[in-house]
Amino acid sequence: MANTYSQIYIHIIFAVQGRENVIKKAWKNELYAYMGGIIKNLGSKPLVINGMPDHVHIFVGHNPSTTISNLVEEIKTSSNKFIKENFSKSTFKWQKGYGAFSYSRSQIDTVIKYINNQEEHHKKHTFREEYLKFLEVFEVEYDERYVFDFLENISWDE
Repeated sequence: MANTYSQIYIHIIFAVQGRENVIKKAWKNELYAYMGGIIKNLGSKPLVINGMPDHVHIFVGHNPSTTISNLVEEIKTSSNKFIKENFSKSTFKWQKGYGAFSYSRSQIDTVIKYINNQEEHHKKHTFREEYLKFLEVFEVEYDERYVFDFLENISWDE
C-alpha cells in the first residue's frame, strides 16, 4: 500500500499439542530458521525465535498486510509439515491457539534477550507460570479451561 507505514512489534507464543517434549535440541535451529523464512515470505521481519521442547517464542516486526492470526496459522501449518517431513514426527501437531503481545520499539532489546534466554528462564519458571504471567501483565482476560494444556518438568531430549 502506498503511503502506509507502520512499526508494530509482536511477541507470539504457542505450544506443541498436549505440551509434549517433541522439539529436539539437535534440530531446533533448523526449525527456527524455517519459521523465519515463513515470516519473511509473509512480509514481516523475524527478530528472534527460540523456545523449549514444548513451546516456541517468536518476536516479529509485523507487517499489517497480513493479520496476526493468518501469520500464526501459516507458521504453524507450514512448520507442522516441515517437522513431519524432516524429523520423522508423523504425529506432530501444534496446540490450538496462541498468545500475541505487542511491544514498543524501546523494548526490542529486552524482549530479544528474554526469548534468547529461554533455557535459563525455564530453570526457574514453568511454562504455565510464564504464560499466565504474560496474560496478567498484559491484562488479558482468560478462562483457565481454555488456556494451553500445561505439563511440567520440561527438558531438552537430545
